[in-house]
Amino acid sequence: MTQAQQGDTVLIDYKIHKSDGTLVGDTSEAGPQPITIGEGAIFPKIEEKLTEMKVGDQQKVEIASDNAFGPRRDDMVIDIPRQNLPAEPAPEPGMALQAQQQDGSSVTLYVLDVNEEAVKADANHPLAGEDLTFDVTLREIRAAA
Repeated sequence: MTQAQQGDTVLIDYKIHKSDGTLVGDTSEAGPQPITIGEGAIFPKIEEKLTEMKVGDQQKVEIASDNAFGPRRDDMVIDIPRQNLPAEPAPEPGMALQAQQQDGSSVTLYVLDVNEEAVKADANHPLAGEDLTFDVTLREIRAAA
């Protein structure tokens, strides 16, 4: 087999950069990551590129923010009254909090600011509003059974 197809599991290495060049993801420590093409575990544009690649090929794949983690939304930055949070651990900027939404699902909030009365938290994905570039290397193809 020379190229991956839908249903195949591939092992890939990648580096992810924001548009300003900042590295925000890298498989160098964890090693190649398995992706089954068609399961939606990675952005569709990357799956599409993987089906065009052979083992050892490298591709640069640019993903616009709307097709990555979406636009940054100001309405997802909220103030939470301090009495609605546990006293320990004390919230600090940069801390991640888990909250339950009305539908029962959980969401991660990132603390932006803390004062006596409230905590300002952001429910946007940390990469919301960011265009991303993936440098992908196809390491192995495991054909679907």
